[in-house]
Amino acid sequence: MTWSEMQPLLSQGTLDTLYMVLWSGLVTVVGGLPLGILLVLTDKGGLLQNAPVNKVVGVIVNIGRSLPFIILLIALIPFTTLVIGTFIGPTAMIVPLAIGAIPFFARLVETAIREVDQGLVEAVQAMGGSIPTIVGKVLLPQALPSLVSGATTTVIALIGYSAMAGAVGGEGLGSKAVTYGFQRFENGFMIATVIVLIVIVSVIQLLGDVAVRLLARRVRTTT
Repeated sequence: MTWSEMQPLLSQGTLDTLYMVLWSGLVTVVGGLPLGILLVLTDKGGLLQNAPVNKVVGVIVNIGRSLPFIILLIALIPFTTLVIGTFIGPTAMIVPLAIGAIPFFARLVETAIREVDQGLVEAVQAMGGSIPTIVGKVLLPQALPSLVSGATTTVIALIGYSAMAGAVGGEGLGSKAVTYGFQRFENGFMIATVIVLIVIVSVIQLLGDVAVRLLARRVRTTT
């Protein structure tokens, strides 16, 4: 396979992968952030201490994290079809990708928030700060560098998930690698696909690292 034949396939595969990862990443952040916050607030000694709620949420998150993505992908086919109308294509893959990543990101959010200095929380409480104020003005701003780092890790994990999704009709670089690289024994195309994935991951990690450093410097100057 010549480069002129590979280039349009790689371009379309890259666009499909970025589309899946972008939208599933946004859904993951929207779903995983409140879950992670809830795990901290309802834990023992938390601002909303509630053992039953914490236990239920923790079990749900743990179950979600323990399922291999390929099994989750297949198990969610009926739900994906119900929501999207099909289980094939980049848009359909957003559903299992997000559901698979939300528990993972929720635990990263929980870890990030637990690292916040409790002295700051107690100071705001002493001044009569409400729970929304504490979360919005203390916990999230102070944990922001770690949250961005966790989001970067999650997006990179989603790229790996999207490659697996390609094997079952999800399109993207994974689908192209299976169809043209594996099934047609085009080793050159397979190598090119791997290189593109490495470049995408490297760029995302670089941008994430830069954002974390800038945010960490900002947090230090405001405390």
